[in-house]
Amino acid sequence: MKHHVSGDRNVYDRCIFHVLDHSGRALLIAGLGVYPNTGVVDAYATLRTGDRLHAVRASDALGDDRMRLEVGPLRITVDEPLRRFTLSCAADPADADGLSFDLTWTADFPALWEPHHLQRTGGRLTLEGRRFVQAGRCAGVIRAGGERFEVTAGEWTGTRDRSWGVRPIPGEEPGRAAESRPEGFHWLWIPMRFDDRFVMVVAQEDADGYRTLNQAQLVRNGRRDTQLGWPRTEIAYRPGTRHPESAVVHLTDPGGKPLEIGVEILASSPLAVGAGYPPAGDWQHGTWQGRDWTDRRVYDLSDPSAHPLAAYGVTDHAARFTLDGRTGHGIFEHGSFGRHDPSGFTDFTSTAR
Repeated sequence: MKHHVSGDRNVYDRCIFHVLDHSGRALLIAGLGVYPNTGVVDAYATLRTGDRLHAVRASDALGDDRMRLEVGPLRITVDEPLRRFTLSCAADPADADGLSFDLTWTADFPALWEPHHLQRTGGRLTLEGRRFVQAGRCAGVIRAGGERFEVTAGEWTGTRDRSWGVRPIPGEEPGRAAESRPEGFHWLWIPMRFDDRFVMVVAQEDADGYRTLNQAQLVRNGRRDTQLGWPRTEIAYRPGTRHPESAVVHLTDPGGKPLEIGVEILASSPLAVGAGYPPAGDWQHGTWQGRDWTDRRVYDLSDPSAHPLAAYGVTDHAARFTLDGRTGHGIFEHGSFGRHDPSGFTDFTSTAR
């Protein structure tokens, strides 16, 4: 684990956890990543509550102990592999209202492999990711902005994703890559946890709707996973934006029977604000910040124009799902940039009417 088989500077190994309440009051996102060929380890946590996004970010030099998942005030402890984790963020002694939490994340379903993810820019492989996803429940306490959230099973849901491979790190000269900028990119990543089942949908499409990544799968304990056909999603966007307000996911059972999953958006957290995903302007994953770097801040999300780059990054939406009389919760992760013919978007400035 100390030395990677590839010398590519963009090699990474990263995880993300989502913790959300069923009323849409709070959405916590936390993650940690290591970048062996740049010698960086970093972590982050964001909490969306109301119009405020509380963020904690930390970065340091990568050490030899890869079992130590800790950066600054942020820590992940594997209590039982693929089953139970402890997530914690220590309070800031100088800011009693800052974000902190102590949570236990417990899986309710087996981990599910996601499709092998490949992207090329021109002739060069720029992304190769292997991933698995899992859903469960959470318990513990989250504190921020003078509020205390009691996280309890039955009222909160947890999802997580682990990925590794090659993924672009900022700072590399683009060269001819700028000539290969795609006309459009459309992304959906939707883990949905119900009491007795877990449904996962992934779809990535080019500008003309050609699908380069696809998955629709049903997971139940003690039973073989079931494929649910070729997912098709109808999204109702807020006029003048590409912000989804609701959606319907169309699936098919093995017998050909149509299945529909209703989607209600509860809370939204743009990953380009606070969480370090591109095109964030203040900090991105894998970038060297020096030793023992920690940054805490609070973002005001009431005015979208204050964060113009957020619209060109992926957003994680806490969501309520309905399927055959069942109600579930999870994440509706969505990003749509540039032209996308199936949605009627013609270029990077095009929005819903």
